[in-house]
Amino acid sequence: MTPAALPIAAVRDDIAGFVSAIITVYTLLIIAYILSSMFFAFGGRVPYARWSSAVLGFLRDVCEPYLSVFRRFIPPLGPIDLSPVIAIIVLRIVGGIVVGLIQG
Repeated sequence: MTPAALPIAAVRDDIAGFVSAIITVYTLLIIAYILSSMFFAFGGRVPYARWSSAVLGFLRDVCEPYLSVFRRFIPPLGPIDLSPVIAIIVLRIVGGIVVGLIQG
């Protein structure tokens, strides 16, 4: 390899690692949103607690735009909503493809 190619390869690996980390963090946020929604739906929230409203509001604002895309096409099966599971699978697959393309 030429000496000029080494820094470009390192930068591409760094960018791919950053994109991979963002995908992992977003996946964890979706899981936290699902679990907190279930917890609060079963009455696990203190009635006028600002912190729980702030946490649920943040997670809703971050995750709901992405999840709403899948909720349009995947109907809930009774009380079970499978759209977050499909959304996470699609996120991981597309993210893996993007990271692979960035790495070259």
